[in-house]
Amino acid sequence: MTRVIVAGPRGKMGSEALRMIEKQEDLELVACLDHKYAGSQVKDFDELPHLDATFYDDIQTCFNAVSADVLVDLTTPEYGYIHTKTALEYGIRPVVGTTGFTDEQLQELTDMAEDKETGVVIAPNFALGAVLMMQFAKWAAKYFQDVEIIEKHHDKKLDAPSGTAAKTAQLIQDVRETKKQGHPDEKETIMGARGADIDGMKIHSMRLPGLVAHQEVVFGSNGENLTIKHDSFHRESFMTGVKLAIDHVMKLDILVYGLENLLE
Repeated sequence: MTRVIVAGPRGKMGSEALRMIEKQEDLELVACLDHKYAGSQVKDFDELPHLDATFYDDIQTCFNAVSADVLVDLTTPEYGYIHTKTALEYGIRPVVGTTGFTDEQLQELTDMAEDKETGVVIAPNFALGAVLMMQFAKWAAKYFQDVEIIEKHHDKKLDAPSGTAAKTAQLIQDVRETKKQGHPDEKETIMGARGADIDGMKIHSMRLPGLVAHQEVVFGSNGENLTIKHDSFHRESFMTGVKLAIDHVMKLDILVYGLENLLE
C-alpha cells in the first residue's frame, strides 16, 4: 500500500486526484495540504470523496504527524517548489503536476534528489495523449524545420506558455537546427503578435473560460502542413498519468522530468 498526501485537494486537479486515489486498492490517502481548513477531514466537504484524511495548512506539521510515501503536488509553482524541497528533506517522494519552475529551480531539485537518492517525478502534463503528442512532434521535427506551437487553457491558469508547450519546444530543439522563421524583414505592428520566440519557433498561448488543456503543433513545408493536436476535455484525463507517476516514483532514486521518460 502506497501512502499518499495530496497538496491542493480542493482544486480541480486535486479533487480529481482524490477521486482517483479512492478507487485504487493499492493507494491510501493519509493527509492533505491546504492553506485553509486545517483540522478538517476530506469527508467534511460535499464535493470531495468520503475519506478520513485530515487537512493541514503547514507542510512540516503534516509530515511530522503522518507517515507517507508520496506527495502529489497540484498547487502553484511557488508552493510546488517549496513542497518538493521539503518532501525531499523528509524522504517523501514528490509527484508534481505544477508547471512554471525555473531552470535553476529544476537543477536544484535534481541535485537534491540525487543527493538524497529519492525519486521525484515532475510532469508538465499527466495526460498520456499529450505525452504522445509531444513525442510525435519531436519525431516530426526531424523532417519539418518550420513549426509553431499553439496552446489553449482555461483562464485560471497562472503560467504562460504552459509547461507542456515549453516541454514540446525543448524536445523539438533537441532535433531541430536553430532557424528564424517567417520573413527576414517581418515587423510586429502590435507587440507580441507573433508570439514567444524559442530558437526561432513561435509559441502562442490562449486563455479562455470553457477550455481545459489543448495544444496543437503545426509544421509547415513546401505545399503541405502537418498538425499534431491533443485535447483534454476533462481533468479525469490526467489521472492515468498521475497513477503511473506514483507507481514509478517509488522505484526511482533520481528526478525525472516529463512523463514520457516513464513510458516504455
